[in-house]
Amino acid sequence: MSALRHHRALTAIWGSPRGWRGTMVSVNHSDIGKRFILAAFAFFAIGGVLAMLIRAQLATPDSAFVGPAIYNQLFTMHGSIMMFLFAIPMFEGLALYLLPKMLGSRDMAFPRLSAYGWWCYLFGGCILIAALLLGVAPDGGWFMYTPLSSKIYTPGINADVWLLGITFVEISAMAAAIEICVSVLKLRAPGMRLDRMPLFAWYLLVTAMMMIVAFPPLILGSILLELERAFGWPFFDPAHGGSPLLWQHLFWLFGHPEVYIIFLPAAGVVSTVLPVMARTQILGYSAIVAALIALAFLSLGLWVHHMFTTGIPHMALGFFSAASALVAVPTAVQIFAWIGTLWNGRPELKLPMLYLLGFFLVFVLGGLTGVMLAMVPFDGQAHDSYFVVAHLHYVLVGGFIFPMMAGAYYWLPHFSGRSRVPRLGEAAFWMILIGFNLTFFLMHLTGLLGMPRRIYTYTDDMGWTWLNLLSSVGSFVMAFGFALFALDVGLQIGLARRSRRNPWGAGTLEWAMPIPAPTYNFASQPDVVDREPLATDPALALKLARGEGYLAQARHGWRETMAVDSSSGAIDHVVILPGNTRLPIITAAVTGCFFLAALLGYYWFALLPVVVVIALAWRWAWALGSRADVGPVAIGNGKAAPIHREAAGAPAWWGSLFLLVADSVLLASLLFGYAFLWVVAPNWPPKQTIDGGLVIAVATMLAGGAAMLLARRAEAAGCGGSLLAAGRAAVGAACAQAVVIVGLLTIGFTALPPPTSHAYAAAVWILLAYAVLHALIALLCAAFVRARIGAGYVSAARRQEFAIARLFGDYAAMVVLITLLCLFGPSIAP
Repeated sequence: MSALRHHRALTAIWGSPRGWRGTMVSVNHSDIGKRFILAAFAFFAIGGVLAMLIRAQLATPDSAFVGPAIYNQLFTMHGSIMMFLFAIPMFEGLALYLLPKMLGSRDMAFPRLSAYGWWCYLFGGCILIAALLLGVAPDGGWFMYTPLSSKIYTPGINADVWLLGITFVEISAMAAAIEICVSVLKLRAPGMRLDRMPLFAWYLLVTAMMMIVAFPPLILGSILLELERAFGWPFFDPAHGGSPLLWQHLFWLFGHPEVYIIFLPAAGVVSTVLPVMARTQILGYSAIVAALIALAFLSLGLWVHHMFTTGIPHMALGFFSAASALVAVPTAVQIFAWIGTLWNGRPELKLPMLYLLGFFLVFVLGGLTGVMLAMVPFDGQAHDSYFVVAHLHYVLVGGFIFPMMAGAYYWLPHFSGRSRVPRLGEAAFWMILIGFNLTFFLMHLTGLLGMPRRIYTYTDDMGWTWLNLLSSVGSFVMAFGFALFALDVGLQIGLARRSRRNPWGAGTLEWAMPIPAPTYNFASQPDVVDREPLATDPALALKLARGEGYLAQARHGWRETMAVDSSSGAIDHVVILPGNTRLPIITAAVTGCFFLAALLGYYWFALLPVVVVIALAWRWAWALGSRADVGPVAIGNGKAAPIHREAAGAPAWWGSLFLLVADSVLLASLLFGYAFLWVVAPNWPPKQTIDGGLVIAVATMLAGGAAMLLARRAEAAGCGGSLLAAGRAAVGAACAQAVVIVGLLTIGFTALPPPTSHAYAAAVWILLAYAVLHALIALLCAAFVRARIGAGYVSAARRQEFAIARLFGDYAAMVVLITLLCLFGPSIAP
C-alpha cells in the first residue's frame, strides 16, 4: 500500500490533465516522444503516397499520368518529407521516449524545449503539406540547387515554402540535439559512468553532436537564399560576385552528415536489439564506440563527395575520394561486431531478428555501391543517374527503416503494454523485403543504362520500359507491406493480450518499470554498477518500486531527477524540472507567425512575432528559480545533494554551451562562405568595399571588450555575495552592449555599400547583422541578470544566471571582434 500511495503521489506531480488541455500543456518526455513517432509515421505515409504517384508516372513510357510541373513537386516533396519530416523526427521521438528510461532518469533535461520542438515540427510540417495541397509545393528538388531555385527561375513562393518551412522544422531538430546531449551527459542514474551507458545512448549522443555541427550550414544557406530571393542580396548570383557552388557547399556540409545522422540511431537500435535476440552480450563495446566516433568525424569531411562533377580541383578530388572510401572502415567494424555477436550467441528468429537480417542484406549492398560511387571515374559515369537513386534508398531504407521496424516490434510492448498478433508481422516483412529489392535493385540497372534522375517521362526506345514497370510493381508490393505493418501495430495496440514485463529478457533499464511506463518512469532511481543492471539484478524493478533507490519520496510538488558528473557518473546535484505549461505551444505558434509572415512577403509585420518571441523567452526563463536558498536535500541511501539552482554546471549552463557551439558553427559557415566568394567567385575583388568607419570600429571593439569584462565582474561580485555591485556591473554590461549595437549599425549605414550591389556587400552586411543580433542577446542577458537580482532570485548560492550571461557576453565580444576584422581587414591589408 505504501508503494501504491507513492505511485499516486508521483503521478499527481508528473502527470498531465486529460483531454485537449493535457495535449496542449504536457511537457512529459513520453507524451512528446510518442507524438513525434506517430506524426513521423503519418508523414512517412504521405511521402509513400507521393512515391507511388512517382512510380505510377514512370511505369510506362510517354506517360501522361501527371505533367512535369506536378511531377517536380512530387519528387521534391517526397525527398523533403522523408528526410526532414520522417527520418530525423522519427529518431527524435524514439530518443525522447527511450533515453530517460534507458539512463535511469525521470525525464529529459529541458521538458519545455522538447514540447516547443514538437510544436515547431508539427506546425512546420503542416505548412509544407498545406503548400502541397494548394499546388504551391517546392519543385526544385529536395536539395534546392541554385540558380534553379533563384527568383528568376522559380518566381512563385514554391522555393520560399521549402526554405522557410524546412528552417522552421529544423528548430525542432536543433532543440532535440541540445536536449539529447545534455540529458545523456548529465541526467543519468548515479553510478552510470560513460563506459556503463547503453550503446543506444552512445549512438544518440554522437548523433546529436553531429546535428549540432551539421545543421547550421543548411540553416545559414536557407537564410542566405531567402534573402537573395526576397531582397536581392546576390550571394549566389555570378553576375554580382556570387556563386551557385556556395549553395552546394553549404547544403552538402549538412547533406552528407545527414546520411549518418539518419543511420547512427538505427545502428544504435541494432546494437540494442541484436544481442537480446542472440541471447548474449554485445561483442566489442569499446570498438563500437570508437568506430561510431570515428564515423562521425569522417562524415563531417566528405561533403564534396556529392560535388565530384562540378569542376573541383584534382587534388581535392583525390582527398575526398579517399576519405569517402575510408568511411567504410568504421562502418565495417560495427558490422563485424554484430556478426560476432550473432556467432557468439544463440539467435532466435523472432520478428525483430527478421528485420535485422533484412537490414544486413540491404545495407551491405548499399554500402558496396557507396564505395563504388566514392571512386571519381565511376561517379562521373553514374552521377545524377538512377544508380544514385538506388544507392541512396539501399542505404537509407536498409540503414534506417529496417532497423527502426525491428525496434518498433521490440519496444512496442513497452509502448502499449500488449503482445503482438502472430503471423501478420512476418507477412509484412516479406512483402517489404521483396518489394523493396524488386523496386530499387532494378534501378541500379536503369541507371547503368543511362536513365537520368528527375525526368518525368521517357520514350519507349530508351530500353528502360520493363525495368521501370517491374520497379513500379515492386513499389506497390512494398507499399502493401507497410500498410500491413501499420495494421499489425494497430491490432497490437488495440486488441492484443497484455504483455508480461520485460518479454524479451533484456538487461537494460527501460524494462525495469511497469509497462506501459508511468509518467515518472521510476518510483526511485537506481544505483548502476554495470552495463546491464537488470541482467545483474533481476529483482531491480521490484526494489525500485519499493523505493530502495534515490529520490524515493515525492515532496513539495517537485519534478525531481538526479544529475551526475558527466564522466564518472558520481552524484552531482538534483534537478527540479518545470511542470506542464502552455508556453511551448504559444511560443511555437508565434514563431510560426514569423515564418508565415515572411512566406507571404509581410516582412515588416514579421518583426512583431520576433518581439513577442523575445518577451516569451523572458517569461520562459523568469518562471524558473526561487527567492530562497534551499541547501542540500536528502536523496536517499543516507546521502544529500544540492538542487541544480545552487550547483555549478547545471543543465541550463550545458544547454547554453551546446547552443553556442551550434551558433559558432553557423558563424564558421558564414566565414567559409565569405572566404569562398573572395577566392572562387567571379567579379572579385569588388569595386567598392568599406569606406571609412575605422575610428568607430575601434570604439565599438573597446565597448565589446568592456561589456565582456563587466559581465565577468558581475559574476565575480555575485558569487562573492555583493549583489549590489553585481547589479551595477550588469547594468554597465548592458549599456556597453547598447554602444556596440549603435556602433555596428553606424558602420553599416555610413561605411558599407548597399547589400544588393555585390556579393561582398551582402556578405559583410550579413556578418554585421549577425554581430548586432548577438550583441542584443548579450544585452538582454545582462538586463535579465539585473532584473533577477532586483527580484531576489539570485544569491551567492543561486548564481547560474551569472554563468549563462557570461557565456553569451564572451561569445558576443568574440563575434564583434571577428566581424570587424572581416570588415576592415581587406581594406587595411597591404
